[in-house]
Amino acid sequence: MLMRTDPFREIDRLAEQFFGTTSRPATMHLDAYRDGDHFYAAFDLPGVDPDSIECTVERNVLTVRAQRHRPTGENVELVAAERPMGTFTRQLFLGDTLDTDRLEAGYDNGVLTLRIPIAERAKPRRINVTAQRNGHKQLTS
Repeated sequence: MLMRTDPFREIDRLAEQFFGTTSRPATMHLDAYRDGDHFYAAFDLPGVDPDSIECTVERNVLTVRAQRHRPTGENVELVAAERPMGTFTRQLFLGDTLDTDRLEAGYDNGVLTLRIPIAERAKPRRINVTAQRNGHKQLTS
């Protein structure tokens, strides 16, 4: 249904910890699963303004972008800065078995959940079997 691993993500995370730099946009953690006739992807985006979330699908690539900013103002004094800020981005490579034209998205309690129906052509279906009897074909149901 989707690409499960990104081999460079762990290397980037370790380099960022070691050098204190950001080599690529902040990532968002996700859970992906199938439940019946739907595929779900849930992204952790706590503290993100829902208006900053952008979901796009081009061919079979789903891209999710969101932004989180630090509080600013004349009287704001930063005491600790451990949470990642800035642009978060994630791409998923979706299989052809998903109906991306009917994708739905919802944001609740800091979690963006995408619900993508399984395409009709990918669902199991019954195939009629033809049997030969006395040289004649008969359809069985």
